Amino acid sequence: MSYLPFTRPSIDEATIAAVADVLRSGWLTTGPKCRELESRLSARYGGRPVRLVNSATAALEFALRIAGIGPGDEVITTPLSWVATANVVLTVGARPVFVDVDPATRNIDLARIEPAITPRTRAIIPVDLAGLPVDRDHLYEIAGRHRLRVVEDAAQSMGARWGEREIGVGGDLVAISFHPNKNMTTLEGGCLVMNDAAEARLFEKLRLQGVTRSADGTMDVDVLGYKANLTDVAAAVGLGQLDALDGFNDRRRALARRYFERIDPTLGLDLPPADFERSNWHMFQPLLPLASMAMPRAGFIAAMHARGIGVGVHYPAMHRFALYRRLGFFDGQFPHAERIGDSTVTLPLFADMAEGDVDRVCAALADVLRGGA
Repeated sequence: MSYLPFTRPSIDEATIAAVADVLRSGWLTTGPKCRELESRLSARYGGRPVRLVNSATAALEFALRIAGIGPGDEVITTPLSWVATANVVLTVGARPVFVDVDPATRNIDLARIEPAITPRTRAIIPVDLAGLPVDRDHLYEIAGRHRLRVVEDAAQSMGARWGEREIGVGGDLVAISFHPNKNMTTLEGGCLVMNDAAEARLFEKLRLQGVTRSADGTMDVDVLGYKANLTDVAAAVGLGQLDALDGFNDRRRALARRYFERIDPTLGLDLPPADFERSNWHMFQPLLPLASMAMPRAGFIAAMHARGIGVGVHYPAMHRFALYRRLGFFDGQFPHAERIGDSTVTLPLFADMAEGDVDRVCAALADVLRGGA
């Protein structure tokens, strides 16, 4: 039986042909395909300016710089995310301030934000873990009351919704990822959804060495940027993916429903929130019943791998990493994030999976958790 990875991008033949056309065109770096993808994304997000970069990490960093975040500032965020969420805060010279997560949603606990606000707090970075949106109404109520910028880490939630609006249509600065494990991909890449043309112009300078070019061939550099532009090859992939995104997300929702139907409740797994109205189901992540298991999580992952099934871990609680320990964070500080980070596993979920693949995963789960060799 073939190996089933925990994720795999779905790239059709038309997209492969479009990439070949770009390669033949001779225009490989940022060009017409990038402009077309930016325009299409802007239309999807209600006409807001959207600019592409080579990673969502760059989008997050540039969002902080657009918001004026720098040395001496504090940014409140969650410890349960890919470490880039907090690394970008350090990169601009500010300090991340973690607050624990809600044990039900696994997203940042909004009730813990206000007690963490100090005179140095300038922004909040919420993360839509696994594609489940943070409560945008409550979030922006807090941000507005304290005059804080919001940099939405929507890396995982493209196509997810809050209320009547898709994530990105409203809000402040919204960073989205197009990494190969996301619901749509540009191979590597990301974008930032912004508020106005001035922010977009600054973003354009930040992503390419701070350069502003004039019609007469001269140029100037008035801000420190670096090279983070996306290529037209990548954008050609993104255009094909954008056409298919809603179908991809519908398929993910259907597969997630099947997981809920087929996972044996007696196994003791703590399943994610069954939210089929808002989540894009970027990942399906149960928590293992470690206290009742005969093996550690590493043993479970190895046993699933031996059955031809890939399992990921997204994510360890980042305040326990050495870099953040040196900043004064410590074990026991955020118990919900630590418990979830220690017991989470990411099961296979991607648009090209069949219903039988879900059934296979669920059968393997039952076998391994009941002590199968």
